[in-house]
Amino acid sequence: MKAAIKKIAVSAVAATALMGASSALADGERYVLVSHAPDSDSWWNTIKNGLALAGEQMGVTVEYRNPPTGDLADMARIIEQAAASGPNGIITTLADPDVLSGPIRAAVDAGIDVIIINSGTPDQARDLGALMYVGQPEYDAGFAAGQRAAGDGVSSFLCVNHYISSPSSTERCQGFADGLGVDLGNQMIDSGQDPSEIQNRVMAYLNANPDTDAVLTLGPTSADPTILALDQIGLAGDIYFGTFDLGGDIVQAIRDGVIQWGIDQQPFLQAYLPVIVLTNYHRFGVLPGNNINSGPGFVTADALDLVADLAGEYR
Repeated sequence: MKAAIKKIAVSAVAATALMGASSALADGERYVLVSHAPDSDSWWNTIKNGLALAGEQMGVTVEYRNPPTGDLADMARIIEQAAASGPNGIITTLADPDVLSGPIRAAVDAGIDVIIINSGTPDQARDLGALMYVGQPEYDAGFAAGQRAAGDGVSSFLCVNHYISSPSSTERCQGFADGLGVDLGNQMIDSGQDPSEIQNRVMAYLNANPDTDAVLTLGPTSADPTILALDQIGLAGDIYFGTFDLGGDIVQAIRDGVIQWGIDQQPFLQAYLPVIVLTNYHRFGVLPGNNINSGPGFVTADALDLVADLAGEYR
């Protein structure tokens, strides 16, 4: 275990001081985390690591489930199956309320405690009867990024949306446009998730719109091919480039001056904290009184060392 991870573990013990006393009260708690992520999206490895560490520290069983292709109808069925298995709690994303609200509300009605993470909003979580929300308000994060870019002189951009079927992804792009004070219009493209296709679509857009000031990507799935696209057309380091989320290639691009900043929503906390909260709620009846915003935080080249060491694992 890396030294930095040991520090995380020590901090976690301090945050869960009741854990030792609670071990005798453990009754085989089991918590299921359901995400909307396809198997191909490596960003979710941090979620899986946070989930596993929390399960180990609290002495509970944790499970990660997801639709292999990212299909939201499939995710809805997975939530139903998870609820039918009788867990103590479900931790789930709310990528599309129209598709997922029904099975989430049914789980709550069946007496299963639910925490919404990552996507959706605190208000939506409350409306569904969830205990709380842990995540990054996506529109607000996009708006903050747009304001930051506006301060740096940006007035036009390309938003590379690799998961356009998720409303929260579009909220990132819309928030960025509103933060800039411009219309989103056709500045958002549906890039798909195939790396070669993303690279080609980014190059095609920028060749057709040479006056574009900036590029915004929504995570490693779109950021990594965009890095290659900018390098191929000679714009790497010359066009303003910001991204949501972190990963190994993103961190290196920040270090190289290709990406100006990455928005860290701290996915580790999105998986780790709900397990801690649910376990202590079920053992002691204690529950935080507020939702938890895990982001946004801007990672830049001047504060990169710890993040670089943990990127893709715990950051």
